[in-house]
This record gives sequence, structure tokens and C-alpha cells, in this order.
Amino acid sequence: MIYRVFVEKRQGFNIEAANLLSDIKAQLGIAGLKSVRILARYDVEGIDDATFRTACRTIFAEPNADTVTFEMPQAEHYIIRELQTGTYDQRADSAEQCIRMLAPSAQPVVKAAVVFIFDGDLTKTDMDKLRKFLINPVETREGREEMPKTLTEEAPVPSDVEILEKFNTYTEPEMRSFIAERGLAMSLADAMFIQEHYKQKGRVPTITEIKVIDTYWSDHCRHTTFMTRLTDVSFENDETGELSKMWEEYLSMRKEVYGERNKPICLMDIGTIAAKYLKKHDLIDNLDISEEINACSIRCNVDVDGKEVPYLIMFKNETHNHPAEIEPFGGAATCLGGAIRDPLSGRSYVYQAMRVTGAGNPLTPFEKTIEGKLPQSVITKSAAAGYSSYGNQIGLATGLVDEVYHPGYVAKRMEIG
Repeated sequence: MIYRVFVEKRQGFNIEAANLLSDIKAQLGIAGLKSVRILARYDVEGIDDATFRTACRTIFAEPNADTVTFEMPQAEHYIIRELQTGTYDQRADSAEQCIRMLAPSAQPVVKAAVVFIFDGDLTKTDMDKLRKFLINPVETREGREEMPKTLTEEAPVPSDVEILEKFNTYTEPEMRSFIAERGLAMSLADAMFIQEHYKQKGRVPTITEIKVIDTYWSDHCRHTTFMTRLTDVSFENDETGELSKMWEEYLSMRKEVYGERNKPICLMDIGTIAAKYLKKHDLIDNLDISEEINACSIRCNVDVDGKEVPYLIMFKNETHNHPAEIEPFGGAATCLGGAIRDPLSGRSYVYQAMRVTGAGNPLTPFEKTIEGKLPQSVITKSAAAGYSSYGNQIGLATGLVDEVYHPGYVAKRMEIG
């Protein structure tokens, strides 16, 4: 049996609904909208009636702050939002874990959704605006009102791994079509490079191998943008010659650091050459070298109550510019998460976070949103919520928040944790 419950914040606690109403009026200019209600909807399977009733009072809702109903409120205008299949649902997962503590023998399955109810004189155009404003198709979709027959998802039995028999014979136009048909993120040059590799190996790849490479060579994993080869560099408006002088200094450092090694010039190398140069000349004698080098690690003595104690200090920054651009909450959350996890894995205690971001004007009207992109206000607010969510869950203080608003960030947000 599937149980369903709706939970709504009581008057005075419904701050989220009040803020959403304000945002909609400011961003969308829907004059006919009078009020907004937000309800959390939970569908539960795998428990008995007594457990469900108890969970409604102790897990799904707080009696002093929430009202609980078991039927969808009557409404002319509403939108149901749920996560896309395969997206991690923290709300549902937390509920399942709490139910298992409540009833250890239960095997609960929980699905969560959010119901937005709008009161006012709204047109179809108004509702279309609201859908576009509230639903980011990268992570969410519009849900249905009907009760599902089951919440248990059956995974289909996978077929044998596909062997790409013709991969090594593809011409460039055929390879371009292959990339499009399979939804790959790699470039044509990447694909042709892989093809040459398998030709030399004397075998063809499987689709699994291609998809693994496609993931590892993504901008997120390999920092493709930073690793792009720079073959022709010139400077405009360099009247003083300062930029050209710095460039020559960089090239000189490269010769000392790499010798005869033919290492491509790229943004990543420009950003890291100074540390390599200092290390080569033994000018940073307190650098901690280990197999875990994902965070900058230095050794120093710290005065603790008048006594010098050896400390290992770590600093790590993480950029999630593109993830935060297309899925702001999760992108910003994992931006900080990556910056936290690397020092932790390096055996240090993480005590403080910092956030530096770049955004377009968050007051830009909804109508001026670039086609295919999220409104700047949605990106800005959702990213802030995602960042604070991750930090709050582990009890980490953020000592610096610096957000820059500039039209240069309209095309791509900057998110640094």
C-alpha cells in the first residue's frame, strides 16, 4: 500500500512561500497573482498504517510549525515539481532513514515532491512563465497528481556490453555523427585521438570504455578549458610592455623547470609555474609532499599556549563554474564540498570556508534571460542556498563571502569555494 501526505508550514512559519511570492512579482511581473502556498508531498511504501501515522507527526512534519493533510487541496492553478529519475533526493533519503529508526523491521521507500498552489487571476501564459521559473529541466520535472501503483523502481536486466565494431573505421563526418547520436561531450579531435589509440592497440573499444573516457575527459574532471594548448599568444594595448615582459619571464621559468621536456603551454601551466619554480630552487622549504596533493600543504610551527607545536596547514579551492551555471544548488554545494573533502583526506581539520563568486545582475527581468539559460536571480539565490546547505550540514563557518556582479558573468557564472 502507498500512503500519501501533504505538509505545509503554518501561517507565520511560511517564510519560503512569502519569499517566492515576492520573487515572482519582482521577476515575472504577474499582476494577477495574490498568494502562493508551498506543500511538501511524500509518498511512502513498505510500512504499516501505525508507522505511517507516527511518521506524520514525528518525521514528515513538526506539529508546532506544520499542518498535515492527506488529500491534495482543491486549486485551479498549481504546479507539482519532482526530481528527475536518477537524481539524489536528500529529503526522501533522510525520511527513509528516520523511518528505519522508528520501525527497524520496515523497508520503506519514500518519494518526495513539492506542490506550488497559486491563487489569483492567472492566464496560461502566466502559468507557462511560472513553470519555466520553478522547473530547471536539468534536475527537475513536472510531476503528476495521480497516485503511482508502486514506488519501487525495477532496474532492467542489462544487455551485453556493446562492442563498437566500426569505430576504428569512422571518417571525421561519421565520427561527428557518432558523437551526436551517443550524446557524448568530447570533441571531434578527442574522438579521433581515441580512434588512433585503439588502432595502435589493434582492437576496437566498447561503448563503456568510450563513456568512461568521455566522463574523465570532461571539463569537470580534466579541466579541459585550463588544459587547452595555447599556440599563439599576443598582447593588445600593452603600451608599457609589462605584459610582454611577464610572458617572457614565464617562458624563461618553463625552460628552467622543464628543461628539454616538451610540455604544452596552457592556462593550467601558467597558473602553477611559480610554485614549480620556487620548489625547484628550494625556495619553499616548508612544502609538505605526499601522495595526497589535492590541497596545498605546508608545515609550520604554531604557538600553542607558549609552546611551539608542529602543524600541517592546508588550503584548497574548488571551481564549479559550469555545474553551478546549469544546476546552481548542487553545483555550489559540491564546489564547497570538494574544497572540504580534499583537506580532510589529507588528514587535516577543516575550520573555515570562503566563497568568491561572479554573477550577472540578479535584478535582470525574467524576459531578458538568455535562451536556454536560467535567470540570474535563480542562479544567484539557488547557488547561495546550495553553498550554505553543504557547509551547514557539517557545521562549517564561512568567514568570507564576496560576490561580484558584472555583465561578463552572464555567459558563465564563476563559483569558487
